[in-house]
Amino acid sequence: MLLVTSETVDRPVARGEMVHAVAISGANILRDMREAVINTIGGRMTKYEALLDETIAHALETLAERARARGYDGVLGVRIAHPTITNGAIAVTVSGTCFRFLERAPSA
Repeated sequence: MLLVTSETVDRPVARGEMVHAVAISGANILRDMREAVINTIGGRMTKYEALLDETIAHALETLAERARARGYDGVLGVRIAHPTITNGAIAVTVSGTCFRFLERAPSA
């Protein structure tokens, strides 16, 4: 499954429907307390960074699964909406336009 941020790829494609996915991960109270202290004194919030990375990866995996389930080869113009951290949770929305290759890839 090909996920690209560009609107085109180097082969002819037929564009399909828009597809989206949402992933929400909860942060636990201990992580929230640790990150609140770091936010107060300064420094990198590494626990939230890791949780955000995992949440984005999950959203992209779901996007690929949805496109694959509809018979597409990939998603063009993939966009990751501004992730938000609120009330102990991280929410990420991703979207793009599904496509099918018009011809098979040349054999190597």
